[in-house]
Amino acid sequence: MDLARYLSTYGYLALFIGTFLEGETILIIAGFVAATTGHLSLPLCILAAFLGSFAGDQTAFYIGRYNKRLLETKLKKWECRIEKVHRLLEKHQVLVLISFRFFYGFRNITPFAVGTTNISPWRFFSLNGIGAAVWAISFGLGGFYLGDVLERFLQAAKWWVAGGLFGVVALIWLIKTIRARLRPPVC
Repeated sequence: MDLARYLSTYGYLALFIGTFLEGETILIIAGFVAATTGHLSLPLCILAAFLGSFAGDQTAFYIGRYNKRLLETKLKKWECRIEKVHRLLEKHQVLVLISFRFFYGFRNITPFAVGTTNISPWRFFSLNGIGAAVWAISFGLGGFYLGDVLERFLQAAKWWVAGGLFGVVALIWLIKTIRARLRPPVC
């Protein structure tokens, strides 16, 4: 799927839905589109990403809060990671609640895991809001400046060089992803 074209067509709604479900990739691409095409506004991209990420994590928190049995019985594969999140919360609660979006492998599981704890909904709401704002600004600006730099580079370089570079990066990412999925989880 061509995310840049999808974003140009559906704009901020696509960004909201994408960040509600996952996040980083679509936000970086939205920042890139804002820098290179002008079809999107960077401040509105950041706002849509903030709202999507915040709403998605609040939803996951309440699913964890009111469906603990689902997490315990249906999602056994998450058990190890949920335990690790609980251990991290015991030591660094505020830091974890603000920064979990930045850690691959914990970004999606943490709000569910926090919902199973005795952390108050108001505390999660507040720290989730701070974390979502920092995340949306960071990745939105990162995508925007990446787009600006890449656009300048592409104007000076031949397309085959850029394509080769993209191919190498994609191959490295693919190899790392496959290796990570093949490794057994470590608690």
